[in-house]
This record gives sequence, C-alpha cells and structure tokens, in this order.
Amino acid sequence: YTFLMRPTVGQTQALAEMVRDHCSLYNGALQERRDAYRHAFRTSIKYGQQSAQLKEIRAFDPDRQGRWSFSSQQATLRRLDKAFAAFFRRVKSGEGPGYPRFRGVNWFDTVDFPKDGDGCRWDSTSHDPVTRVRLQGVGHVKVNQHRSVVGKVKTVSVKREGKRWYVILTAEQSEPEPFPATGSAVGIDMGVANFLADSNGEFVPNPRHGQKAAARLE
Repeated sequence: YTFLMRPTVGQTQALAEMVRDHCSLYNGALQERRDAYRHAFRTSIKYGQQSAQLKEIRAFDPDRQGRWSFSSQQATLRRLDKAFAAFFRRVKSGEGPGYPRFRGVNWFDTVDFPKDGDGCRWDSTSHDPVTRVRLQGVGHVKVNQHRSVVGKVKTVSVKREGKRWYVILTAEQSEPEPFPATGSAVGIDMGVANFLADSNGEFVPNPRHGQKAAARLE
C-alpha cells in the first residue's frame, strides 16, 4: 500500500533530515568497506560488524544519527550489504560488476522500518478520524489513506518523490477467496485506435488522457 503523507512544515524538515542522515550512514559504511579492502591485508567487512558499531555512532552523534530509529539504520546497512552481495554475484558470473556507488542526498530517497511498532507505528492515533503514522524523530504525520489496509502491517517505508512524501506499507493477509465462477469467457485484443476490442464484437474507446490533460499540462 502506498499513501501520500501530509506533513507539517516542521515534519517536512525532519523527514528531509532523516533521509540525509541515513544517506550519510550509507556512504560512511561504504567508505569503510572501500578503505578496508584497499588495506594491505584486504580486510573484508560484513554487515554484522558495521551494525555492531551503531551504538557507538549514535552515542557520538546524538543530534543526528542518535535521533532516528536503530532498526531503520540497520535496514540502511542491510541495503548496502545487499548491494555488495549483488556486486560479488555479478563478478562471479562474469557480468558487468557495477561496484556500489556513493549516494547523493537527492539519490537516496527511502528509509525502511523493518517492523511496524519498532521506530514507527502505522495508524498511531486510532482514536482520531484522521490516519497518522508515527515516525521516531518526526512525530505523528497525517496520511491521506484513500483505501483500507487489509491484513497485519509488517513493514513501513518512507519515500520522497520530488516535493511529496509517501508512506509504503507491506501487510500480511490470508489467501484471498476467489470470485465465484461464471462459466463464461471472453477474449480481449488491445489496440491503438480503440483501447480494446473483445470477442463479443464490442469496443472500448481510447481514454486519450494526454489530449484531455493537454491544456492543463501546457
């Protein structure tokens, strides 16, 4: 599920600072791995070693790294670890390796929370008719929930797209029940002049969204 958030001015600033600091953590961990490999002994650093340093990092920098969720920072380090795992897999298979790159703050736009309730809380003000998500260091952010969430929320992510902020949820739910069988079938052919034609001889016109929005786009 992806929902648009409606943060206040202060919350928008806090969200930007959260993304900035996670980007800094990602780049710092990448630099540490590069320096270790360039050492004479070609030391290899894994996720577990870097995750173990988080406590000291947070204590040393309480105004920045110490503000945010410990679990979300672990998720950022796991993202880097996956990038290196993919790099070594490509090297082994003879593909173009594509060594992991440093991220500019404009190219790092997502912060993950691996578990709802750990540094974040979906529908944090259930008594309030307005849906909100609580993020550590940011507060209770208003969410434009345009449809209901089915199942138990497992993970929460915050993503920036341009000037907008979105919350992305993954939910665990039981297998959905299929609709009752109708005993009928239809064939569909996608077209250009018409959006589609079916085997019953009916046509659905092209919606032509571009033409309809041309004046507004211009």
